[in-house]
Amino acid sequence: MNAVVGRDDILFLTLDTLRYDVAADLAASGRTPHLTRCLPGGAWEERHAPGSFTYASHQAMFAGFLPTPAAPGRHPRLFAADFAGSETTAERTFVFDTPDLVSALAGRGYRTVCLGGVGFFNKRGALGRVLPGLFQESHWEPEFGVASPTSFEAQVARAERIVTELPADRRLFLFVNVAALHQPNWFHLPGATREDGDSPRTHAAALEYVDRHVERLFAALRARGRCFVIACSDHGTAYGEDGHTGHRIGHRTVWTVPYGHFFLEPPA
Repeated sequence: MNAVVGRDDILFLTLDTLRYDVAADLAASGRTPHLTRCLPGGAWEERHAPGSFTYASHQAMFAGFLPTPAAPGRHPRLFAADFAGSETTAERTFVFDTPDLVSALAGRGYRTVCLGGVGFFNKRGALGRVLPGLFQESHWEPEFGVASPTSFEAQVARAERIVTELPADRRLFLFVNVAALHQPNWFHLPGATREDGDSPRTHAAALEYVDRHVERLFAALRARGRCFVIACSDHGTAYGEDGHTGHRIGHRTVWTVPYGHFFLEPPA
């Protein structure tokens, strides 16, 4: 990461609330081709979320604590704040002396931009301004939010504009919080109604919707040059398993998340 930082653009894409089992099933069955072909080995990595809901998880991730690989062991991190005794800071870790990765990248000349999705990024109250406030530039509007059936399309359109307007020699750290997976998501499944409610099937349909539009986002970033991408969920959610519904609970459907990182290469 010490070679990446300063050389390449960085995209941090959080697929808010995406469950690992749903993401893995869709990748294996070929239902998310645009995301899957970018993932190493064509599959999501199983990891454990650093928090059980959006605010906690993003605070941790912006401090360098991305989802942890599910296999036992000490797993070196991509980014880490400088503090004594860290057992997951390695030679190839990008170490920063600021409280968060966002301000560290700004200090290295990056333009830091947030495209919010769920309510913790809506800037409508003090709590909704904390996470966007880490960035030099932040965007949120109702069309990006959980109630919009076209939320990701609207976010991608805004990202395309931001990328086009940024000088070519200025590095970009773009963070996109994708709200489409979060409840309500029933409207992404053809034929479903509000009365039917959300389910793993509507959750899967929401991921297919995201996949249909994500290549536009990737193409905009490829046009600027090489881009390092971190794509993951911040937490999962329960749809009745063991009597649980939702998240902010200690259940396997919440703690187990998909993760992948990869490079987008510019056109030949």
